[in-house]
Amino acid sequence: MIAPEPASEELHSLVDIDRLIHEPARLMVMALLYVVESADFIFLQRQTGLTWGNLSSHLTKLEEAGYVDVEKEFVDKKPHTMLHLTDQGRAAFQEYRQSMKQVFEDLPE
Repeated sequence: MIAPEPASEELHSLVDIDRLIHEPARLMVMALLYVVESADFIFLQRQTGLTWGNLSSHLTKLEEAGYVDVEKEFVDKKPHTMLHLTDQGRAAFQEYRQSMKQVFEDLPE
């Protein structure tokens, strides 16, 4: 049996990646919110294809981390939820993007 080789130096930067953002569903949400000023819950649900409960769960985690601000109101007696990235969330996403770019740039061809 051959022992696996240790992870290359190029991949060590993945150890420090923001795992909260890196999860695919939350990455979709963060990317969508990054390019707009704000979005409502229904828009995010349609764009991501996530169920109401799944999206709600991911948004709660992002909100608890301080990455997303959730504003709930009633419009014509119906609940309406608007979301946007906080300054902290925008900075975290920018850092995540830079980290991922660096990982890919450092990989040998």
